[in-house]
Amino acid sequence: MTVLSAIALAGFAIAIYAAWLFHDMPDAGDLADYRPPTATRAYAWDGVLIGEFSRERRIYVPYDNMPPHLVQAFLAAEDRNFFSHGGVDAMGLTRAMAKNVLNAANGRRLEGGSTITQQVAKNVLLTSEATVGRKLKEAILAGRLEQTLNKEQILELYLNEIWLGYRSYGVGAAAYNYFGKSITDLSLAEAAYLASLPKGPDNYHPIRRKAQAVVRRNWVLDQMADLGWVSREDAEAAKREDLKVQKAPTRAKYRDADFFVEEVRRRGLATMGQRLNEGGYYMRTTLDPKLQTAARVALMNGLEQYDRRHGWRGAWGHVDTADGWEAVAKQKSPPSERRGWRAALITDVSGGNVRVRVAGEGTTGSIVGQDVAWARAGKGLRSGDLIFVEPAESGGGFRLRQVPAVNGALVAMEPYSGRVLAMVGGYSFSLSSFNRATQAMRQPGSAFKPIVYAAALENGYTPSSVVMDSAITLRGAGGQAWTPENYNRRYYGALTLRRGLELSRNAMTVRLAQGVGMKKISDLAVKMGVVNRMDRVLAMALGAGETTPFKLTAAYAAFVNGGRRIDPHLIELVQDRNGETIFRADKRDCPRCEAGFNGDESPRIPPGGEQVMDPITAYQITSMLQGVVQRGTATSASVLGRPVGGKTGTTNEYRSAWFVGFTPQIVAGVFVGFDDNRSLGDGETGTTAAVPIFIEFMQEATKGLPKDEFKAPKNAKFATVRGIREAFRPGTEPKVVTAPVGLPSGPMPYSQVWPDGKLTTPAPSAPAAAAAPKKKDDMSGLY
Repeated sequence: MTVLSAIALAGFAIAIYAAWLFHDMPDAGDLADYRPPTATRAYAWDGVLIGEFSRERRIYVPYDNMPPHLVQAFLAAEDRNFFSHGGVDAMGLTRAMAKNVLNAANGRRLEGGSTITQQVAKNVLLTSEATVGRKLKEAILAGRLEQTLNKEQILELYLNEIWLGYRSYGVGAAAYNYFGKSITDLSLAEAAYLASLPKGPDNYHPIRRKAQAVVRRNWVLDQMADLGWVSREDAEAAKREDLKVQKAPTRAKYRDADFFVEEVRRRGLATMGQRLNEGGYYMRTTLDPKLQTAARVALMNGLEQYDRRHGWRGAWGHVDTADGWEAVAKQKSPPSERRGWRAALITDVSGGNVRVRVAGEGTTGSIVGQDVAWARAGKGLRSGDLIFVEPAESGGGFRLRQVPAVNGALVAMEPYSGRVLAMVGGYSFSLSSFNRATQAMRQPGSAFKPIVYAAALENGYTPSSVVMDSAITLRGAGGQAWTPENYNRRYYGALTLRRGLELSRNAMTVRLAQGVGMKKISDLAVKMGVVNRMDRVLAMALGAGETTPFKLTAAYAAFVNGGRRIDPHLIELVQDRNGETIFRADKRDCPRCEAGFNGDESPRIPPGGEQVMDPITAYQITSMLQGVVQRGTATSASVLGRPVGGKTGTTNEYRSAWFVGFTPQIVAGVFVGFDDNRSLGDGETGTTAAVPIFIEFMQEATKGLPKDEFKAPKNAKFATVRGIREAFRPGTEPKVVTAPVGLPSGPMPYSQVWPDGKLTTPAPSAPAAAAAPKKKDDMSGLY
């Protein structure tokens, strides 16, 4: 009775333990449709990989796409009997369990002895705890997996799930991170090295522990030869190969799009949530790599040129002795985008000669004379200074380099579709990831004026309407006087709308805004997407409100495309891992696009975007902004030698400099300013600071593009006014012009008011509702 009771009790205890042990056993059937988290990969418009978004960096590769020698390498290293066992290698497990009794008693880590099937069970369905209970669960689940999935499916899961170091999950990511290639391009030696990693990637690190890595790789090659999976000759040849890997895993070969990629990530997270980081989506963006590189180079060059105009600020570091200076130099790196810059130590200063030694290279040389003179005009140079240098393009020596304190942004779009072709949100993403193209709210100054003039043209004015450019004083908030002044403190009398916009006259623009009404101007600015809301005060007509370069550039697209508000977008298409499209930026329907060619008329796709102004108004502003380049504040842009328009902008106290310009194919906006919004310095207008950046970018961006003219609406009427061909709405083409604002009403011959500019009138009083900044000499919107 006692023996039976003991047996029963033992059986009951075993049953209780088994119930506890296996109560949370996962279902192996869950793996039938399982896919591990994979990276969403973002591509440029031309198919270049520009970024990846993931928690676990993984590129999922179907089994059928894996080269045989890669699969065989892993089988040789991890589980040579994989295709013959039922999930558990009994002999291997017995040996491992026997050793684990001693290991457990001595507090050592338990050994594996696991088959590939068991590793899949552990990695996907179980925790990584090293206990006997977990090993039992692993063995049971392995058997169930073999009944649920075929061998190829199990291998596919294993090779895509396994951690291989170098920020790599799975063989697809590992091939790319270690060797910069697809798995189909891996050599036998490279495949064998990847197969050596599952036992411990850090133990066989290709750089820190290269000798151990080579020994392990060669062992895998020997195993493959012993099994007859490769010839002994091929194995020996592979063993003689050097182990060469990339110095560090890179997310993409193309590295000029950091600001753009980060903005894509932010927008993707906002719409897709965490699915972005694990869904393995294919994402085609709007980026044009050629234009993106041109934008980065142009902005960096322009900011450096501004910085150079304002002098040498001094070395970024100093050492009293040369001992250990390189360790100090390593603490500060040059911008990663300036790949030719190097940290250097000034070793000797004598007369006009300044000698330097480059960190990490031992190279020595002299700073070119013009840079020495530039530095001496500023903070000067002395022995022991730590600086950045770059080899001179010709003549030997080094150029002295300085990271600008100023910053800026450049964004380029296609005016008809809204595709964002390029975006650079600052001087260097490695120094600051703040995107000034989309996140910096700044006053646009006179770059806002085209919206004022468009509102006027929408409400009865024409390009040849005349408005007075004369001093005006208004009552602002608290009854204080506000006197908007022109940049040059001069007044030209009666001017046509065209000439007023070309010369960016502040006083005239305020008078025009009075005549149009700030409600209409505010409403148009909101409709065009410049702002979400705008105070209806006259100061806003001079660009005193805040917007971003991204929004203002998108608004200018309406002038080029016939008056339609575009939807500026960075993501064109998103597909899931099965190739199903889950997002498409172009929402327009094309009913007969899939019908094929049958001789009928081709499908007509309606233009996208809301019509925010008359097409004739849009063309009139485009023509007037061409005049800004031909005769106004941006004449330097005429060097492009093609139809181009645009508007400069400079805000109060020179805090921000702008230029938004366009050709028929591209609209681009440039902003220059300090992050703390301090002054750029006297004379740093949009003309001086922003236009040169636009020119450098557009010279590259328009290469190979036809020199098309801007398209006029078919119903526009044209008349030549003072030698300029102007567009008008039907019935408004002038024989005479209307009197300037503030003059007696009634038509006046054009010759009476232009070009002598002598016709003047006292400034009309303004209602107190025209609230404005309290500062008397407000120069918002200078030019």
